[in-house]
Amino acid sequence: MILGYVLALLAAVASGSGSILESAGVRRAGAYGGAPQDLVALRGQPLYFLGVGVDLLGFIFAAAALHRLPLFLVQSVLAFSVGVTATISAFLGIRLASAGWAALGVGATGLVLLGLSADPGPAHLLPTAARYLLLAAAVPIAAIGFYVQRHDHRWSAPVLGFCGGLGFSVVGISARTLDTSGPAWRVALDPAIWAMIANGLVAAVVFAMALQRGRATAVTATMFTTNTAVSSLIGVTILDDRVRDGFTVAAIAGFVLAVAGAIGTAHYAAAHKAPAEESAEPV
Repeated sequence: MILGYVLALLAAVASGSGSILESAGVRRAGAYGGAPQDLVALRGQPLYFLGVGVDLLGFIFAAAALHRLPLFLVQSVLAFSVGVTATISAFLGIRLASAGWAALGVGATGLVLLGLSADPGPAHLLPTAARYLLLAAAVPIAAIGFYVQRHDHRWSAPVLGFCGGLGFSVVGISARTLDTSGPAWRVALDPAIWAMIANGLVAAVVFAMALQRGRATAVTATMFTTNTAVSSLIGVTILDDRVRDGFTVAAIAGFVLAVAGAIGTAHYAAAHKAPAEESAEPV
């Protein structure tokens, strides 16, 4: 159980750091505010791929944690990676208002409550047909993402972040329900594996599109809030994720505080504009 908590925290740190690196890469490549084809410029931007690599490392940590801890706990910890993003941004000169640091404290309190209330254990395995549905989910998510990207509206970044969150929630659900007890060839053919790969790739591309339209902290908050809410709901209602006896209220309060803290941190980080930011590209 302790190992699961450590893996979840490492996943959050990696995800938050990866978001900053990817955002910086998008802007250095001149793709910020552009069209989808402008993302081709990222091929010459090692900083972006470093961010992707760090994100992949975070995914490995998260997948390992999901075999030990419920989705609502692991995904809440990942949602709090927006705090990592905001903290790193603060060190880069984008100051976080006092209310933002208070929101970080609220989120941290929520994570403590979730950690105390979670009941570790394996998930209920989904039938093969359901795992194929998880694989097919990549198609509508990609379609919505590319449609929104082609229509430049002020709500494009939040919607793209939402689509990214849906994609990553499917990745988490697939990882949680993956059966690794059989031989390697059987695991490799499991549709849950391919659902993780397909939805992970779609979510990564949509997230890159979202970074073209909005600030890293706000986009990350939208993505991880969606990821947390959707996957946690599926985990509790379908995958048999459980709360320890007598800790239901603590779990609900912890979930609300963790998500509210992430949203609050993103809000105050995006709303507060440092003087140095006036002449620099946003992070």
